[in-house]
Amino acid sequence: MGQWQGRSGRKPTGGRLRPFRKKRRFEIARETQFSTLGGGYVKKYRVRGANRKLRILTVQTINVYDPATQKMQPAKILTVRENKANPTYVQRNIITRGALVETDLGLVEVRSRPGQDGVLNGIRLAKAPAPA
Repeated sequence: MGQWQGRSGRKPTGGRLRPFRKKRRFEIARETQFSTLGGGYVKKYRVRGANRKLRILTVQTINVYDPATQKMQPAKILTVRENKANPTYVQRNIITRGALVETDLGLVEVRSRPGQDGVLNGIRLAKAPAPA
């Protein structure tokens, strides 16, 4: 079943809203695809206004910013440590914005949106956070 980005059928109070039209094709959302740990594949999408979005489907490296040295360098991703978006994403190695990934440089927090930007950037954490 496709996702729909149209108006809700309910008011904020919970009351029913009467539809003034049927669903439209431009209200259909994109299919759900996750950025995972793997080879390295980016998919291009045409969006509204003939613009382009890039979606990372698989990735092996991340651009890491180190606040101590104020330098950016690539690092190899070893595994996903924590993902606040969904705890099951850790088991499936799904990377989203805010995820903590283990790299060969240490623990890194993802600061870009790999499903929309087509690039994976992160910031190195000084120390490991306490388990939640």
